[in-house]
Amino acid sequence: METAAFEGWLQSVSASFLTLNDQQRNQSLDQLISLSGAVQLRHLSNGLETLLKRDFLRLLPLELAFYLLHWLDPETLLTCCLVCKQWNKVINSCTEVWQGVCRELGWRIDESIQEAPHWKGVYLKAKLRMVQLQDQEAFETSSLIGHSARVYALYYKDGLLCTGSDDLSAKLWDVRTGQCIYGIQTHTCATVKFDEQKLVTGSFDNTMACWEWSTGAKIQQFRGHTGVSHLILGNEFDLIHFPFVINVMCLLDVFGVVISHQVLLQKSEVESMVHSPGDYILLSADKYEIKVWPLGREINCKCLKTLSVSEDRSISLQPRLQFDGRYIVCSSDLGVYQWDFASFEILRVIKTQDPGNLSLLSFGEVFALLFDNHFLYVMDLRTEAISGRWPLPAYRKSKRGSSFLAGVTSWLNGLDGDNDSGLVFATSMPDHSIHLVLWKENG
Repeated sequence: METAAFEGWLQSVSASFLTLNDQQRNQSLDQLISLSGAVQLRHLSNGLETLLKRDFLRLLPLELAFYLLHWLDPETLLTCCLVCKQWNKVINSCTEVWQGVCRELGWRIDESIQEAPHWKGVYLKAKLRMVQLQDQEAFETSSLIGHSARVYALYYKDGLLCTGSDDLSAKLWDVRTGQCIYGIQTHTCATVKFDEQKLVTGSFDNTMACWEWSTGAKIQQFRGHTGVSHLILGNEFDLIHFPFVINVMCLLDVFGVVISHQVLLQKSEVESMVHSPGDYILLSADKYEIKVWPLGREINCKCLKTLSVSEDRSISLQPRLQFDGRYIVCSSDLGVYQWDFASFEILRVIKTQDPGNLSLLSFGEVFALLFDNHFLYVMDLRTEAISGRWPLPAYRKSKRGSSFLAGVTSWLNGLDGDNDSGLVFATSMPDHSIHLVLWKENG
């Protein structure tokens, strides 16, 4: 057929084809396919692949491709990386996508790092860590052995754990190696605090003392009332605040000069205290109330605010009070309460399955650490669901919680791939050893 005649015929057929319904069009195509040879079928196959299998990641601008990718879940993204080299290259260059999926897992994002492969690797590590938490494989345990009597006082800082015992000694341990760095003779220790050079202890013998690690010498001694149960120290050991069992607080410098005299904190016995060094605020709590105090050089301080969870005192508070300058957190018989410090309004109440036995250990922006007589729990505060738990031995109980503590707590504000290491939990045991729960290395 001549070219001109063919073009006229093709136009006529195309016009007729457009007048058909879908079923008639399909039948027409089937008829044409049945009459086609190998050359025509190969041509049809190549044309269909171009029309139907369009690579939108290759055709779209990168900005639009990234926008579409951020709607995909992480598992689908990983599958898409296997489609072809081009897809893998595009997906691995989308920083915001991988930062987003890491953020959803509760990991902190450093915006200064813009390499997408880094965040893809962080996601894979984060996913593994969350699976380990669920499967009780995220932690490991070890023990510190060295005391010969009850260990009541524990304090952790920068990889070092200080223990004070009824055997009239205090020891400083390297948590990573389990080695005892210093061991000095003291009085019976109800509470301890330390820095690289000095140790401060509060005792049931009604005194508080400051010791030198290197020589074991007692530098200073302060005599109080009926037993020192808590110590709260300034950043450079400049101020020492210690409440006594009879519910008063004194503020001294390290030379023993009284800055603020006795201040009545609670009507009943003080269960917990916490200090915010930056703004000089002290909080005290008894079984039913939390009181907020300003710290200064005034002789008599007046309470700024009293917080409670029930006016009729029907709900008891537990002795684990926390304050970070923005929020006040305390657990109770009903669950964990969080107050806004600026307004003193209750922001949330986290209901737990067994609030009477489940106690708050530490509270962050993303996770909370809780425990009972049998398990240590990690709670995701965004969903208020338990992300994982770890079995605990029959540890020694104490009224104020001095014989157990949280270790590194920065990960509670969001994991970042580096802060899930070191000590998680420490507690004293009936055999006078120290039971440690540590992060297992994330492979």
